[in-house]
Amino acid sequence: MRKLGVQTQNAVADADPRAGFARLRDAGFDCADFSLHSYLLNKDIYQQEINPFFDQSVAALEDFFAPHREAAAAAGVTISQMHMPYPIYVPKGNAELNRYLWHEVAPKSLRLCAFFGCRYIVVHGFKLARFLGSEEAEWQHTEAFLEYLAPMAKEMGITVCIENLYDGIAGHLVEGPCCDAVKCAERIDRLNEKYRAEVLGFCFDTGHANLLGIDPGRFLRTLGHRLKVLHVHDNDGVRDLHQIPFTFARTRESTTSTDWEGFLRGLREIRFPGVLSFETGPALNAFPPSLHAETLRFIARIGRYLAQRLDDAPDATPAPRD
Repeated sequence: MRKLGVQTQNAVADADPRAGFARLRDAGFDCADFSLHSYLLNKDIYQQEINPFFDQSVAALEDFFAPHREAAAAAGVTISQMHMPYPIYVPKGNAELNRYLWHEVAPKSLRLCAFFGCRYIVVHGFKLARFLGSEEAEWQHTEAFLEYLAPMAKEMGITVCIENLYDGIAGHLVEGPCCDAVKCAERIDRLNEKYRAEVLGFCFDTGHANLLGIDPGRFLRTLGHRLKVLHVHDNDGVRDLHQIPFTFARTRESTTSTDWEGFLRGLREIRFPGVLSFETGPALNAFPPSLHAETLRFIARIGRYLAQRLDDAPDATPAPRD
């Protein structure tokens, strides 16, 4: 049975990380997606209200997170992926803000990823197409950022993962960075060939795909081996809600909002060997604290169902890990 993961957001508290990671283990999770973005919230970044958390030295940050690392190890939970604070570039932000995000937050995030012994860290591409006039110009800026991180990532044995994003224009959701699988595959290959290492990979986000009507099976088939991590969650097709899979329907007859069959088919066809990781931290807020443990067990149960669907298929032998 393949491994299951879930966000630490709303599940692991700084005050008692040992209890939090034990709760994840007891719910049925082998792995965790460490929510580093919880320490510098996106709503604050957009408002240019930056707290001093990442002003600390790398050594001080490692001291702060040492209890988390020890608690995860004690519970037998692997930090399999991490999410860098986002956005890492604010289009209308001042130069000081963007310099800070690029040169302080990003490299320190990589150092913390290495500190946790984590192989993958997810970053958001820059949402610049409407400001620069094209997706190609947008990518050039994101690529410059990735080129800045690439030598550090190679040195630390970390793969930086871009993900499919949406953007909002005049109240409408539109495709954001990294929604063209063909272009993403070519760009990932080009950067990895340049550095002769897997410095860049992909994180497929089921919720973002659902918002934009992306065919998950086709997208995943195009990505192939470049897919390294997942953000599995659900929504109503209108808002990015990060809720539990199978909890939204498009019709009264309960046709699922998200194309879970297409998602499973795509994973199966590329023989994805990685962790089924749920980005469902916000879902816990919908339940009273007394039900959080049971909610986590329910998410893990869904994970076991998805894993069984993948592993029981005739062509589901996992590909060798790189």
